[in-house]
Amino acid sequence: MPIRFLELFLNTPLQSICILRLSAIGDVCHAVAAVQAIQKQHPQAKLTWIVGKVEYQLLKELPGVNFIIFEKNLGKQAFRKLKEDLNGEVFDVLLHMQVAFRANWAARLIRAKKKIGFDWSRAKELHALFTNNRIKPQTEPHVLEGFFAFAEKVGVPANTLDSLSWDIPVSQQDKEFADSLIVANSKHIVIAPAASKAERNWLPERYAQLADYAHEQGFKISLCGGPGPLDRDIADKIIASAKCPIQDLIGKTSLKQMLALLNNASLVIAPDTGPAHMAVTQKTPVLGLYAHSNPKRTGPYLYQDYVCSAYDEHIEKQLGKPAKQLKWGVRAKGKNLMESITVESAITNFDRLVKDFSL
Repeated sequence: MPIRFLELFLNTPLQSICILRLSAIGDVCHAVAAVQAIQKQHPQAKLTWIVGKVEYQLLKELPGVNFIIFEKNLGKQAFRKLKEDLNGEVFDVLLHMQVAFRANWAARLIRAKKKIGFDWSRAKELHALFTNNRIKPQTEPHVLEGFFAFAEKVGVPANTLDSLSWDIPVSQQDKEFADSLIVANSKHIVIAPAASKAERNWLPERYAQLADYAHEQGFKISLCGGPGPLDRDIADKIIASAKCPIQDLIGKTSLKQMLALLNNASLVIAPDTGPAHMAVTQKTPVLGLYAHSNPKRTGPYLYQDYVCSAYDEHIEKQLGKPAKQLKWGVRAKGKNLMESITVESAITNFDRLVKDFSL
């Protein structure tokens, strides 16, 4: 797009903006901050967000956003339904924030005067074929910073990243539910132990040892997570190994209720999983546990300095080069990488968090 035309585009008030980001929980949490910054910059614009069914349960009632739910489990029918729901609307701009082929195929159904996608280096799975404009290339960006590059593309100042905010509504009923389980401003830690893949999870007995240590420092402990068998199994093992009492909330909350619980917590302990990023939206400190993915890219954004990471050592061992010399975002592989994170290192970072945030 010629520079003069692009400048004219940005100087013309946008009337309709479409966001395409279907999944996952952590990623849509990052995207919310960018979307709400766009809303402040373009308060007159109608904003439509195409999102996954599960993710919608967290984002529903987001102020000023019209949602179209994409149900991937419907297969081909999901695309037909999306076309019906779009009803031929033509948007001023599409912000295509996902490179997965499913999202790219959905983008072809969205009519927009301008379709902005990722830069060439991140345009995987034919992503570039479904856009006509790109965000700027970035050097080692966090996922959230990648989304803010889309916001910059429609006029949001770059320094907005310096004062991040999230507004994800939670009902009074859900707040009262959370208050009944975790008293706000009390010394209470939430452990969200299970990621979607078992190899990303820390050892249950080590979670238990860290929980016991925290309890000795005067903290109460709760577990939270989804209803799936992986979450249930690791929670049962933590409870069996721990000496301290643990409140078991695995599978007992909706996403909104979990968000309210994370807001009430003093501190959250989690691997690379959605609740860690949900906690960030509430500005609840997070002790992250990482080995497979680079925490500089996918770690809890506001609390990256407190991550216990074995990523760098494993990536250099596997690929023979430090992460800085490899393609950004490359993952380490293996089922037992999380074993490299010791209880001692977790306790060290726990103590730093307690001190730095006066918990």
